[in-house]
This record gives sequence, C-alpha cells and structure tokens, in this order.
Amino acid sequence: MPQNLKPLTALRFFAAMWVVGFHFWPNLGIAMPAIVGKGYLGVELFFVLSGFILSHVYLERFKAGTFHYGEFIWARLARIYPVHISILLGLAILMAGLAISGIQAGDKLLVWSSLPAQLTLTQAWGLAPHGGWNHPSWSISAEWFAYLTFPAFAFPMVRMWNRPRLAVGLAAIFLIALYIGFGAIAGFPLTRATILWGALRIVPCFALGCTLWLLWKSGAIRSRAGAFGLPVGALAVLVASTSFGLPDFVSVLACGGLILGLGALARNGSAILSAPWLVYLGEVSFAVYMVCIPWQLIFGQGLQKLVHLDSEHMPLVFWLVMVAGVVPAAMVVHHLVERPARNLMRRVEFKRDVVNVRGRLKIEY
Repeated sequence: MPQNLKPLTALRFFAAMWVVGFHFWPNLGIAMPAIVGKGYLGVELFFVLSGFILSHVYLERFKAGTFHYGEFIWARLARIYPVHISILLGLAILMAGLAISGIQAGDKLLVWSSLPAQLTLTQAWGLAPHGGWNHPSWSISAEWFAYLTFPAFAFPMVRMWNRPRLAVGLAAIFLIALYIGFGAIAGFPLTRATILWGALRIVPCFALGCTLWLLWKSGAIRSRAGAFGLPVGALAVLVASTSFGLPDFVSVLACGGLILGLGALARNGSAILSAPWLVYLGEVSFAVYMVCIPWQLIFGQGLQKLVHLDSEHMPLVFWLVMVAGVVPAAMVVHHLVERPARNLMRRVEFKRDVVNVRGRLKIEY
C-alpha cells in the first residue's frame, strides 16, 4: 500500500471549512473579508489534492499494467455516492417537514427537472441548468467526471514519468491559459463555474495534482528545510493572493505548492498535521462539505421559527454555533452513512483472470 500521507488528509478539513466560511459568512450580515470571499477556492484545493492522492494510490499500478478500471470506478463510487444520495433524500424529507410546519424554504431546492442529473452525478456537466437540491454536490459530479476519465490523465503521466518538472510546468501553463481563455470567452472566472461548467473546472486542477505527485515521487524535495519551507511559502502566497485580489490561478498554484510541501514533510517523517484528531477531521471533511448547506438551512430556519431572529443578520454567538455545529452533523453522516455504506459496497469482488500475452499483461473481466 502507498504511504499514508496524513498531513494531506488533515488538509482536507481546512479546505472544507474554508468553503463553509464562504457559504456561512453572509448570515452575519456584515462585509466579508477578502480571504473568506475566496473560500470557493477551497474546491480547487480539493480538486488538486484529488489528482495528487489518486495518482499516489493508482498511478504506479497503471504504469505496471495492474490497474483495474472497474474496481477503481466502483471504489470511487463507494466513496461519494451513498452520502450524496442520503443528502438528496434528507433534503426531500426536510422540505416536506418544513412545508408541514408552515415554513417556506424557497422553491430553489426541489427542482425536479434536475433530479435525473442528480441521481446520475452529471449535474455539473451542463445537464441540470436549473440547479437545485444540494448545491455543493456539483463538485462531486465534477469529481465523478475526473474519475471516469482517469486513464486520460494517467496516460500522459506515465509518458512523462521521468520528466516531472516538465510535467508540472506544462500543467501550470495549461491551467493559466484555460483560466484566462475561459474568463475572456465566458465573461466570468472558471473558478466560479458550477452546474454548467463544473466538469471543466476540475480538469486543470486534477491534472496539476497528478503532475505534482510525479514531482513528489521523484524526490525533488529531499531536505527537511526545503520540505518545511515550501508549504510555509505556499501558504503565505495563498493568503496574499486571496487578500489582495490576485488572479485565481496564483492561489490555485499556491494550493499546489502547499500540497507538494506537506507531502514532502510526510515523506521526511514530520509529524506536522499528523495528530490523530486532525486526521480524523480530515476523514470527516467530505461529510462536512456535503452537509453544510442543509445544516445552514436547518439552523437558519430553526432560528427564525424558535427565537424569531433574522437568519441573514445572526448575532455572532449564534453564527459561531452554526459554524461549529456543522462538524458534529458531519460526524453523524460519516459514521451512520459514509463509512458503513462504503465498506459494504467495497465487499463486492471483481473476478478477473490475469494472463500474459506476448509479454504484455492482459486483464479479462
């Protein structure tokens, strides 16, 4: 099994809470700080990290010819689909309950025309233009697109196995060019695309993550000082770029440097961001991301109904309770849905026969 890169697992939690802060801040009714206003880039951090981790787990198998696409897709589906479906069902029940209680949660959630795309995880492919349901799930649809097309990312990675710096450079150029070109054509940044262009949004980030893993594997950062300096410097660039309104591609590249540096620290045996409680929060981060909007709806509507406070101008203490409350809500989903469903789905076995044909590995399902 590949090395367990614990700091990168912990990093997922901070990425999720960055997104949570972006979505929850308007409930305070005050001006949003610049770095919070860039919280949508937490999704880009997830996308780059996804490319890095999936390359860490699967790319050597792909190179060796032992990569099994069916098992890969099933494992990825087990990772994301049970929580997604449970949240959809929960939202439908919640809307019904609110309606019975005389609370109108708006008509932007239950968009029945979008349900087929929601059920097939294609809502970020332009197939659900009216949105609705659990909005953050668009990024899970984008992830699903990257999973399905993983071989298209893996093939060029294998070709550039011994040229990782070139691979990273090309991925960075592709990302910058796509961001500039998309913004010029569409009139808005690719980093703000969701239900219409979400599948495209993941492509440059995922590719960057794959190439960064190649660089990490090559041992380009060997010294402990270098491994420590890279994430510190990348974090400084990320804070500066988000605070001073630099182009989003600067922030995304800084996210890549942060991931590469933390991976190097883990390789060098550092315990930074490796505490069990941080790693656990990282494991819960997917549920944090998926439940944040339903929890925001429940808490805001409850506040209005029970104590007659405007959910768009919450007192700070109530807002802090809402932010903190998303974590235990996510823990419930993680332990009651995510983990047991994933473990159950992964019990499915794929029968395969491996035979050698003219010196090549052939997999027959």
